[in-house]
Amino acid sequence: MTATPTARLLELLELLQTRPLVTGREIADHLGIDARTVRRYVAALEDLGVPIEGQRGVGGGYRVRPGYRLPPLMLSDDEAVVVVLGLIAARRQGLDTASGHVEGALAKLHRVLPDLLRRRVEALEETLGFTSAARRGAPVAGDTVLLLADAIRRGRRVRTAYRAYSGERTRRALSPYGLVVHAGRWYLAAHDHLRDELRTFRVDRMRALAILDEATLAPPEGFDAVEHVSRSLATVPRGWRVQVTIALSPEHAIYRVPSSLAELVETDGGTLLRMQVDSLDWMAGILAGLGCEFTIHEPDELRASVRALGERLATSV
Repeated sequence: MTATPTARLLELLELLQTRPLVTGREIADHLGIDARTVRRYVAALEDLGVPIEGQRGVGGGYRVRPGYRLPPLMLSDDEAVVVVLGLIAARRQGLDTASGHVEGALAKLHRVLPDLLRRRVEALEETLGFTSAARRGAPVAGDTVLLLADAIRRGRRVRTAYRAYSGERTRRALSPYGLVVHAGRWYLAAHDHLRDELRTFRVDRMRALAILDEATLAPPEGFDAVEHVSRSLATVPRGWRVQVTIALSPEHAIYRVPSSLAELVETDGGTLLRMQVDSLDWMAGILAGLGCEFTIHEPDELRASVRALGERLATSV
């Protein structure tokens, strides 16, 4: 994604704020511009009132005049807390970008907050604890999710190189419908024009993404990206395919078994759970925790796991 002159100007200002001295070559390499454009950007910052000093000769470069600080960021205490909590939560949920920009964003926030508010925000970061464990996510490039979001909003198809779980590499043309985050991973709900069907894609496995001029294929009526991705995750092949009818309505069942774990189908006798699991002992524990009667359809081995769990519980009592 090509940076605009304004974005480069702000990036130059950030570079000068974070280093005591930056050479013209370093600026040119960092921003992807030539020496003449470097001088033009420096002059533009000076026109905006930023005092920049240039030093010629070996070891020379540019720096912001010592003692100069940007005006404080005008956030209220509550707004600063919300921003910091959002950044910390993103990092903890595994939603940082591939370049780890949460730390950079927090550092920038510290530099521009008024002193008193900055000290309080730093204290919040140091003392805040969580009862849930941090997630290990699959970081994605920030420009990738921004490009996908732009394509979705504008109704444009995208082209991408994609690596499947099996390792197969293909070129795909997609009509993107929605971005969904689950368990620290980014997913894209889209129509796959190569397979001619709705599919779910891991965003971290996408490369060389580009927006096409062609309009997206209209999604099915009432399409919900979150529901589609959840259903896709529940049907990922695992070691065991499980089908169990439970004596609960789908409305009650979904509160106990998330749609990302199971397909829920309403039946005359309650709700049919279709699940893919790696451990039948784990599945037995899920069924025991539902607090309702259930009927196992498959696999037969699940009955043995449920009986074994029941015996262990009876012995413990």
